[in-house]
Amino acid sequence: MSTQAKGLEALVEAQNGAKGATRVVAITSGKGGVGKSTISANVAYVLARQGYKVGIMDADIGLANLDVMFNVRADRNILHVLKGEAGFDEIVTQIEPNLWLIPGESGDEILKFSDATIVSRFLDEAQALENLDFLIIDTGAGIGDTIQMFLKAADDVVVVTVPDPAAITDAYAMVKVVSKIKPEIGMVVNQVKNAKEGQKIFDTIARVAQGNIGGELRLKLLGTIRSDAYVARSVKQRVLVCKELANIAPAGDIEAVASRLGDKKEHKMLEGQKERGLGTFFKKLLGQF
Repeated sequence: MSTQAKGLEALVEAQNGAKGATRVVAITSGKGGVGKSTISANVAYVLARQGYKVGIMDADIGLANLDVMFNVRADRNILHVLKGEAGFDEIVTQIEPNLWLIPGESGDEILKFSDATIVSRFLDEAQALENLDFLIIDTGAGIGDTIQMFLKAADDVVVVTVPDPAAITDAYAMVKVVSKIKPEIGMVVNQVKNAKEGQKIFDTIARVAQGNIGGELRLKLLGTIRSDAYVARSVKQRVLVCKELANIAPAGDIEAVASRLGDKKEHKMLEGQKERGLGTFFKKLLGQF
């Protein structure tokens, strides 16, 4: 049996351990180079280590690279499933216990599929993923139409920024766009000297957003992640910070972000709020909802 097939089989068998419907979390940024993919990969790993069933999907249009970050080979992706050229058992790869990679398409072709028959077949295939507790979507940077489609279809949106004037300006622009489709937006400030610096940047963005956007916008700080040269090295060496360098400060900061996402899911379950699951996500993404 292939590695992918074994990975999907393990996911199907994990059904009894799942903690409810899948929560889809899109992690995005106003500009590139802010560490979005590194945070996505490590948050997914931490949630999986905490016992959640986690899928991570690469939707960084034009720069799909999570397979490189996880040091695995992905010859086929979700576009091949849409075209009927592969099944999910041929693209889903188990990275770690409780963690599966769903290779995305480094182009916008995925969003061109709206034929009801094709989408129906795709959704039948996607049933194997319904056992996930979380699906982390690593989107591209910026406010393009394709990226907005993923953000609109997701349950939660997390905007990542860094202490750079251009990045902060772009993060505010992203918040402004997302606020039109999501009343609540999470934010992570990466590469900070300390938590105080991160809080100050968040407060500045929140103040401007409240003054100019207002309304029902709820902007929440999910965490700040301290800067460390080892993080850049980990990317080049294709290792996860939270796995191989768990003792450095950024690893602990990322774990705190992941824990807050986990707490949010548990809180919604305790309140009896129904989560839509992957079927609804894919239907919205492909224009069938």
